[in-house]
Amino acid sequence: MRPLSPRSDILLDRGPGRLALLFGRTSRRLQALTASASQLSLPRFGAVAFAVVGSAVVYGVVVGGHTGEVLDGFGQPLGFAIDKVAVHGNSETSEIDVLQALWQTGSQTLLSLDPTAARQTLEAMPWIDRASVSKIFPDRVEINLDEHRPYAIWQSDGAFFVVNREGKKIVPYLPGRFDALPVVVGTGAAGSAAGIIDDMEAYPELRARVRAYIRVGGRRWDLELKNGVVIRLPEEKPIEAVAEVVRMERQNTLLDRDIAMVDMRLSDRVVVRLTDDSLKRRKERLEERAKLIKRLAKDKPV
Repeated sequence: MRPLSPRSDILLDRGPGRLALLFGRTSRRLQALTASASQLSLPRFGAVAFAVVGSAVVYGVVVGGHTGEVLDGFGQPLGFAIDKVAVHGNSETSEIDVLQALWQTGSQTLLSLDPTAARQTLEAMPWIDRASVSKIFPDRVEINLDEHRPYAIWQSDGAFFVVNREGKKIVPYLPGRFDALPVVVGTGAAGSAAGIIDDMEAYPELRARVRAYIRVGGRRWDLELKNGVVIRLPEEKPIEAVAEVVRMERQNTLLDRDIAMVDMRLSDRVVVRLTDDSLKRRKERLEERAKLIKRLAKDKPV
């Protein structure tokens, strides 16, 4: 047989001598690791306790919602208390209202002030469309506002609101300073009125006579004039119908006559309806004419 190599002899040796050798090597390695670990500097008990307690305090502050109070407690002695607030771009919104909204956030220093939360609070105010809030250390807050622009008065379900160009309600309407705004009436009128109102600028003599723009069926417009005349516009190309009404008014003073309605919805003709009083007078005139013709026929028999 081929003799075994020395390596094979060691592997096959399972006797007590082999086990003693292995235990000896393991013991020496454990002793070396223990000696190395003993040379490392361990933290003192006070430092460990401070870290544990500090972490618990921070966790409690955050979970309990007291972060702002803690930051204000640190910030005020350091000079970070909010001392100056500059407001720009406000016309309808008073600075006092802006400051009150800022204080509602609960922040007393720049450290605790959240510009995003402050901006959202300001934009929830009636007149403010967009707002930006900037912190200028150590003690200044800069606020820039873009306010809604009043565009029309919207009547809906008996209530009146001042709305912007997009039809967003700003504030309830009260008679006074916004009386010159155009009045729009009906469901969906506020959001779609800008088109017809802007187009009417080309015909200032008629626009000045309009009392209200009435939305009909969410599709078309009626113009109610200040003298009570109603102009019914078609769904398609309404401004062309307006131009035709202006032409007839210039030529025949149509809108100053005793009429109740001008219907422009038919493409091939204009329909005019008289007022009730005018109809009554016209009927009386026709009856008088019929009596006169009958009387003349009796006086001059054929």
